[in-house]
Amino acid sequence: MPWNIPILLTWMRVLLIPVFTILFYLPNTWIQLQTVNWTAAIIFALAAITDWFDGFLARRWKQTSDFGAFLDPVADKLMVAVALLLLVSLGRTYAIFAMIIIGREITISALREWMAQMGKRGSVAVATIGKFKTTAQMIAIFLLLIGTDKYNDPFYLIGNILMFIASVLTIWSMCYYLKMAWKEFK
Repeated sequence: MPWNIPILLTWMRVLLIPVFTILFYLPNTWIQLQTVNWTAAIIFALAAITDWFDGFLARRWKQTSDFGAFLDPVADKLMVAVALLLLVSLGRTYAIFAMIIIGREITISALREWMAQMGKRGSVAVATIGKFKTTAQMIAIFLLLIGTDKYNDPFYLIGNILMFIASVLTIWSMCYYLKMAWKEFK
């Protein structure tokens, strides 16, 4: 396994997941809820930024590797899945959004793996619609990590509107990737 800054950034994202999670299980007497929310949101934002940054550095410094290509999306999907499960358990978003997003991630990851085994990974490469989905999803999760009050908090309202948009884009992008893969089977 190669060791370089892009891979270290990816590992940092993986290691932040338990820290991110534990925050929500600390006793209220140790840390106030608003502090937990903002700390978790900052950790999540840091993970999202390093996701972009490690890929940029790996390409720029020509430090891409098969291991990095494997670990990067795993780290991303783990962080998003954990965040979504926490948000659902806290009552800040709807389970249907989490099911759609996590289900799509598993489906497309499996599809990409299968296509890679057939030597056709490029047919399901990341598309613009997937980038829009990710952007809406990341902003929604960030806002929902901050917001606590369902009825009086604009973060909650805007976060769930963006989560709805992310869910629609999630289904749309999944259909797009499945269509691209289907062409390879004809």
